[in-house]
Amino acid sequence: MSLEPGWYVDPADTETRRWWDGEGWIGAPIPVDVTPPDGPPPAEPEPAPATATPAADQPASGPGGRPDATPTSGTPGAPSSWPGQSGPANPWPGQPGQAGQAGQAGQPGQAGQPGQAGPGMQGPPPGWPYPHWPGAQPIPRPHGLPLASYGARLVARLIDLGIVFLLNAVVNGWFVWRYVEAVSPYLRESVRRALNGDTSTEGLPQIDDQAGGLQIAILVIATALWYAYEVPSMAARGQTFGKRLMGVRALPVEADQPLGFGRATRRWSTLGLPTLLWYCCGLGLLLQLIDAISPLFDHPLRQALHDKRAQTVVVQLPRKRDTSTAPPESADTPGDTP
Repeated sequence: MSLEPGWYVDPADTETRRWWDGEGWIGAPIPVDVTPPDGPPPAEPEPAPATATPAADQPASGPGGRPDATPTSGTPGAPSSWPGQSGPANPWPGQPGQAGQAGQAGQPGQAGQPGQAGPGMQGPPPGWPYPHWPGAQPIPRPHGLPLASYGARLVARLIDLGIVFLLNAVVNGWFVWRYVEAVSPYLRESVRRALNGDTSTEGLPQIDDQAGGLQIAILVIATALWYAYEVPSMAARGQTFGKRLMGVRALPVEADQPLGFGRATRRWSTLGLPTLLWYCCGLGLLLQLIDAISPLFDHPLRQALHDKRAQTVVVQLPRKRDTSTAPPESADTPGDTP
């Protein structure tokens, strides 16, 4: 699975960050603790054409008047470079004339593949296979932070759902009580007949006409409470109460910054809006279950469906060091005690 274009920590040098255009690394690296700019880096200037010198028009003479056969590339017998490639030649694996060379640092390629191409080229020549990570692809660290585990994300979500349930018990309790009163006569009689083996439907109590409207009101209020609880806190800090307890945070894929109201709304709506479809034979609940387990099957960023829609990633924040239990530093320095 190819990563979306954006700024990522260089796997070969975790202290720097580079732009991945979907096919290869481009541009110069920047320190990992610096906020990257929006979009790709500026294009590198084309190298100035080399001016011919009188000595370059004629081959240098070696001992005995013969032309000097010393190669100028620094590698005996090295073939010419790809079109548009600057610097010494780096042949593709299997290219005649030289064995495969190790890839340049920071370029995702197998052993024996060349480094990054020059300004005029962003990949291998036509017909050559594109490089891939040797073996298992390394786990990415968005913005220098590890990805949050599925267990931590699940516990944080359960905490948030518990808080939303308590809010519904306070705000939505009266509507739920009225709905239960409207459908309970029908349910009690249906259960009694089922226990007695009676399958007839004649004489069953009718469900109150208000039950349908109450059900819609309950779902609308529950969805609104969930939205009011989650979206503002996610837009400002990327964390709900449950996420703060578990030490995880949602960040944009392209930059370490707050989500903003629009992105937080898109992220929530993929998981929260299906609540309105609960009355359709549980269709909304099924959609939410698929979204909830989707990070288990996504690689390498472990994104849920709501993360993919909002282009976010959930990371594990470093634990703060507790300095209250640290031993106090001695005021005496060595040599002060007589």
